[in-house]
Amino acid sequence: MDTETKRSIIMKHYSNPKNRKYPEEEGYQKVNTANSSCVDNLDIYVKIEEGKIKDITFMGEACAISISSTSIMIENLIGKTIKEALEYIQEFEGMVEGQNYNKELLGDANAYYDIKSQGHRKTCALLPYIGMKQVLEKEE
Repeated sequence: MDTETKRSIIMKHYSNPKNRKYPEEEGYQKVNTANSSCVDNLDIYVKIEEGKIKDITFMGEACAISISSTSIMIENLIGKTIKEALEYIQEFEGMVEGQNYNKELLGDANAYYDIKSQGHRKTCALLPYIGMKQVLEKEE
């Protein structure tokens, strides 16, 4: 993926993030994920029914990397089983940490491929995944 494509994906998800809203009904689990070294502070709301992620929304303040990463994560996880979502998260974490990963599985999240060389930005990209993983592991 070239630099311009990566930038375009990140800015699209930052400017118009998927599901940036409070949940409109009951039944969501809330997890807060924050970065103590910056302004990033997100509340993620997850609705799981019959072992599948029915919906995810979020609210909060964060940088472009955290907001766009959250939006892409949401887009990729809604409709997945808990197991599928945990596999996706594992692949994303592997990519960000510079390990082998499944490019096909990650879709737009591949825009963060080279973030592994920017230690402080890795935390921004991983922030929503840390919160999601907490919720999913509790449900597993």
